[in-house]
Amino acid sequence: METFYRTHCYLVEHTNAPVRRLLMDEINWNDRLIGIKGTRGIGKTTFLLQYAKEKFGTDRSCLYINMNNFYFSDHTIVDFAEQFVNDGGKVLLIDQVFKYPEWSHDLRICYERFPQLKIVFTNSSVMQLEDFPEINDICKLYHIRGFSFREFLNLKTGHSFHPYTLQEILENHQPIADTVLRNTKPLDYFKDYLHHGFYPFFLENRNYSENLVKTMNMMIEVDILLIKQIELKYLTKIKKLLYLVAVDGPVAPNISQLAKEIETSRATVMNYIKYLSEARLINMIYPNGESFPKKPSKLLMHNTNLMYAIYPIKFEKKDVLNTFLLNALSKGHNIYKGDRGSSFSVDEGIRLRIAMEEGETKNNPRYYYAIRNMSVGHGNQIPLWLFGFLY
Repeated sequence: METFYRTHCYLVEHTNAPVRRLLMDEINWNDRLIGIKGTRGIGKTTFLLQYAKEKFGTDRSCLYINMNNFYFSDHTIVDFAEQFVNDGGKVLLIDQVFKYPEWSHDLRICYERFPQLKIVFTNSSVMQLEDFPEINDICKLYHIRGFSFREFLNLKTGHSFHPYTLQEILENHQPIADTVLRNTKPLDYFKDYLHHGFYPFFLENRNYSENLVKTMNMMIEVDILLIKQIELKYLTKIKKLLYLVAVDGPVAPNISQLAKEIETSRATVMNYIKYLSEARLINMIYPNGESFPKKPSKLLMHNTNLMYAIYPIKFEKKDVLNTFLLNALSKGHNIYKGDRGSSFSVDEGIRLRIAMEEGETKNNPRYYYAIRNMSVGHGNQIPLWLFGFLY
């Protein structure tokens, strides 16, 4: 146990999160079993350690452990938790819990056996709580996202801009933009964000694109194959499917053609598309009222950084901007296929359309226009970058 405490203290003391994530204040920390899921490389470990640092420091009542540790190949979480509680432990932070067999079963036992213990665990983005009936009724699950443009801008400029709701942006975008522009020029940073601002490892002194490609491979190999228990021989099919989807761009997928290309059935292609979506590699867009297992109306990459990482792909600039807008809106909003005049329909019929320049399209008062090369908007013309302030 002392070895785990020493590791915990070292990690907490050397944790320096560049951005305090909003999720820290959105979680109800009074709950006894909290799950945090997110894509590989998104900062789940840093988030756990930042929580420990903020709330406990090196107090021994909180302990971080990682299921990669070989100790847990011969010891159970339940036995470890019992020893921790007997030593006065109150909060157990478990990283990469999916690496441990029967993890949901053991967490249920811990929940019932140690009522004084709180457990916070991280898991892959493909985790669906309904697949784990042992903890479905007692676990509160949260999703940690990549950096928003607001967070990226704060990092680059040293400012502390706060987020706005969609309604605030739609109704008050001009004074909000004015406030930001008094301190910095967001358009100077927007192109960089689209290329390399979503994943925290852009802060590391490594080649970002190469690192992202490795991360994407790990998403498929671990988050899909390992967790979904798919045989390794199907790895190349899933990777090829992702590439074909990326090459095709944001269009309705031709499932029969994709099935022919990767030599599998239509049903398998649809399942693979669902897994890629759960791994946060792509986004599926449906008309309002439809969902999986129906064929999506459109497939987009999950975020713009992924588009630049898959080479060689020729994509339209508007495809990148639509991907950015969809990703920014996807926290807390329902997004559906737009009508012929709009890119997306959001929640209860808010119509949004991308434009590169003001005046590019005929202004229709039924739509809101998200405009790329605009610093300050007016009326229903809104700077696209401002939607990056939604979280």
